[in-house]
Amino acid sequence: MTKLNLTRRVMLAAATAAFAFGAPAVTQAQDLDSIHFLIPGGAGGGWDGTARGTGEALTAAGLVGTASYENMSGGGGGKAIGYLIENAESQHGTLMVNSTPIVIRSLTGVFPYNFRDLTLVAGTIGDYAAIVVGKDSALNSMDDLLAAYRADPGSTAIGGGSVPGGMDHLVAAMVMQAAGEDPNEVRYIPYDAGGQAMAALLSGEIAALSTGFSEAVDLANAGEVKIIGVTASERVGAYEDAQTMMEQGIDTTFVNWRGFFAAPDLPEAELAAYQAALTAMYATPEWEEVRARNGWVNIHNSGADFDAFLQEQEQVIGDLMRELGFL
Repeated sequence: MTKLNLTRRVMLAAATAAFAFGAPAVTQAQDLDSIHFLIPGGAGGGWDGTARGTGEALTAAGLVGTASYENMSGGGGGKAIGYLIENAESQHGTLMVNSTPIVIRSLTGVFPYNFRDLTLVAGTIGDYAAIVVGKDSALNSMDDLLAAYRADPGSTAIGGGSVPGGMDHLVAAMVMQAAGEDPNEVRYIPYDAGGQAMAALLSGEIAALSTGFSEAVDLANAGEVKIIGVTASERVGAYEDAQTMMEQGIDTTFVNWRGFFAAPDLPEAELAAYQAALTAMYATPEWEEVRARNGWVNIHNSGADFDAFLQEQEQVIGDLMRELGFL
């Protein structure tokens, strides 16, 4: 199977799980006094933004009383997953955000757990990937980046907020392969979470950054960075100046799902309360404000649907990683 078919399958697997407002699985949320969000990476990354944005919408809409947040970096997200599993009895009231990397890092053996070791709550959003450069960079397009890379590959490093072989690395490799380059020759520099990776870009440590579109939007709107390519099939309203990869002749698309997990053996009543609150959130103006601001796509699937979705992602991402030489 070709790279193009694989990347489109990744996009399709996410898109087919999109939430249909006309037939929600649960029509009314149960009352929740509080939710504690466990974030497996540092401040400023996609996980951080997703947890805080979801908490903002849930509390502002009155679906949850209060929300608290805890950043727990380490092990490519493995520290937080291990903590949740090993302290399951004391983690009632806690939701951990995660995304495609929980599949990737299990496949590569970065940590010994996978999504089956947790309680699956719900997938909530999709975030496109982006290639970003600093505001003063001479690079203004993917053509510019590719020309610089071809002239001096060693000096044209692409950074990301994930481990080698992780989400940001996978996206960078996929984009460069679609542009005709050897994905294994790309110099990738990992940082612990998107905030540190963005700081490295702004300080000039790296030429470009592979990151989530939502992580770059605010800085792009403030004129601090330039988004030179997005893995969406069409331009995204949160920052319409950014060209898609497809527009620039790079035939690839990709969307990174994000969702929530809880400790193993979570009581059914607590799981149902979380799922009801998240389902009800989609119909609120508070959520639409958060979603639009970040350029997210609504991808909602709960329980068994979330499990089926993750199994499909495991197959598709595994195939793509084997093609790119990461497995």
